[in-house]
Amino acid sequence: MTVNLRAYILFGALLFASHSFSEPLRVTDYSGREISLNKPATRIVALAPHIVENIYSAGAGETIVGAVEYCDYPEKAKSIPRVGSFSSFSLETILGLNPDLVVAWESGRGGRIIAKLESLGITVYGSNPEKLEDVAKSIRDFGILTGRSATAKIAAQAYLDKLAALNTDYKNKIPLSVMYQVWNSPIQTLNDQHIISDLMKLCGASNAFGDLPMVAPKLSVESVISRNPDVIVASGFGEERPSWLDEWLKWPMLAAVQKNNLYFIPPDIIQRHTTRILDGAELMCRHLDSARLKSDHTK
Repeated sequence: MTVNLRAYILFGALLFASHSFSEPLRVTDYSGREISLNKPATRIVALAPHIVENIYSAGAGETIVGAVEYCDYPEKAKSIPRVGSFSSFSLETILGLNPDLVVAWESGRGGRIIAKLESLGITVYGSNPEKLEDVAKSIRDFGILTGRSATAKIAAQAYLDKLAALNTDYKNKIPLSVMYQVWNSPIQTLNDQHIISDLMKLCGASNAFGDLPMVAPKLSVESVISRNPDVIVASGFGEERPSWLDEWLKWPMLAAVQKNNLYFIPPDIIQRHTTRILDGAELMCRHLDSARLKSDHTK
């Protein structure tokens, strides 16, 4: 090979590399907005615990310079500087971190802060996963925006493979109605706009209150008795089964009480839109299989 030919090949390779690096990094967020960065994000502020987890899953945890309270997984996330709580951010603190990307949950104040940050010249990705497949989208998107697409694609595909396996195992199960109880005073549940309803469908069940208009509606005891779910699954705010789940024993006319179908799933593995939600799904599916064994139905 001549010197000139070698030089030409080298020049072409450098030109290609330069062109590739200068290509904007583009994704579409959950509200359909195109998010574009001229170079990979290196300073990210994440405004919800599930966002932090998914950025770590994409292999980009070290890019997070600010997060909100309760961002405690993985272990390294506990040391990330805080910019407030999920419902109360410090805009001044966020701006002081000089982020090149903010990722906000499009729920509550998280949605309201997007326009404010954009008006100040900050690029904001709106996260609002409602389906189990959306977890993979989040991981892939964060991989693209941080220049870690290869790592993110592997993690996203592993998640989707596990999701497909669960779907195969539970798609033909006897249907059950489930009330998912977030809290007891007041009684609070979630409707079909929340990812937990999709998780119920994965396990062959339906959300007893999925049709209500609010994402997190408050209920009366009378409304629960009226809809009479086959199963009640509670979460609460910790790793232990909440004592208030047994308050339903006062209402023996409920099918869930008659069959002793009162179950608990730790909130961190079912309420966060992360890869760990499939751990919650496996537990939900096992609980529902147990309920089916107690049922008078036959296959």
